[in-house]
Amino acid sequence: MERNGLLIRGGAPLSGEITVSGAKNAALKLMAATLLTSERCVIRDVPDIADVRTMMRVLSGLGVKVEWTGPGTLALQASDPLAEQPPDELVRTMRASVQLLGPVAARSGRIRMAQPGGCDIGERPLDLHLHGLQSLGAEVRQEGGFIELTARHLSGTDIVLDFPSVGATENLMMAAVRARGVTVIHNAAREPEVVELQSFLQAMGARVQGAGSSAIRVEGTEDGLHGCEWSLMPDRIEAATWLLAAAITRGHLRLTGARADHLAAVIARLRSAGVEVERVEEGLEVSAQGRALSAVSVRTQPYPGFPTDVQPQWVALMVTARGTSVVREEIYSRRFRFVQELWRMGADIAVDGRVAVVRGPSRLSGADVEAPDLRGGAALVLAALAAEGQSFVGGVHHLERGYERLVEKLAQAGARVRRVSQA
Repeated sequence: MERNGLLIRGGAPLSGEITVSGAKNAALKLMAATLLTSERCVIRDVPDIADVRTMMRVLSGLGVKVEWTGPGTLALQASDPLAEQPPDELVRTMRASVQLLGPVAARSGRIRMAQPGGCDIGERPLDLHLHGLQSLGAEVRQEGGFIELTARHLSGTDIVLDFPSVGATENLMMAAVRARGVTVIHNAAREPEVVELQSFLQAMGARVQGAGSSAIRVEGTEDGLHGCEWSLMPDRIEAATWLLAAAITRGHLRLTGARADHLAAVIARLRSAGVEVERVEEGLEVSAQGRALSAVSVRTQPYPGFPTDVQPQWVALMVTARGTSVVREEIYSRRFRFVQELWRMGADIAVDGRVAVVRGPSRLSGADVEAPDLRGGAALVLAALAAEGQSFVGGVHHLERGYERLVEKLAQAGARVRRVSQA
């Protein structure tokens, strides 16, 4: 059976400039939000990645006209009425499909969809989404691997989330903008992507405020929202990955578009490890040239804490640092599956449940490894860039879900990498 992957010859410090693409996680939610209107919306700086292309097909299945009108520019216009069931086979491949529930419930009052899939990084139950929508007045049934949601009338209410889930916060925001009355979401997620969605909804005519804090207030309107044009925020997880790529190769990069205010927790830990990170006019500059890095422990937390989506890359970096670091994963239970692949490369890591103890520095050597998921795959790419000899990183489809032009960006920074197929 043929395997697609990246062939990487390590040992070359990254150097030069990389432009950070638009945010994957924001793009998918804004695309879903266009379901709230029948008018045309235009979103710029959209990354051309597998997840975006899948969402385009999912939305098309609901009756949305979606097209690229130029590099990085998507035009979307939802039909009236919307179809009631998105394509099952697509929904089962992408977790972000769950974001259809809120806007479709608000717009047309009925949706039937397969249970969303995505990366296997641990339990990610939909309870917070569904309970919140029920609080707004939706009727929810789950059976046979499907979710059926009916909402004749949504009414504003107070919702207290048990956990500050980004997806649930965003879903409930989108549903509440078309509900009667006022909705307040307590213990809301504070991520920059939530702020981005609020700004997009405001541009469509919604009355939403408070994103970025733990309480979001939505004054609903039964009137239709209107179309808008929007330029997408940069991808903070991609930017963090490049910061760590420069550090692990002991290189020097300028990251155009990277925002320091979105990356405070990552930058603080990098500086503690001995990496130089500075703001420049158009982004960030990072350097680890000639530096012996020190071990720094981290614990993943909701924003503004250390992001779970950067934890695998951090583990890879700590393999090359002096001393022992402890990495605690507080968000997803299966996030450490990539570690067994790092063992093949010579990493000294012990995992006990949600805790990894990394002893470094280890001398990494090239190996044949398999990406178990998107961010675990990024960790393996970083390790391969730092390793002696040649590595093959399989499971490239995971990486292509979230990193636009990954090979091209690495190559322009001096990495010896190419996409290949192996029998």
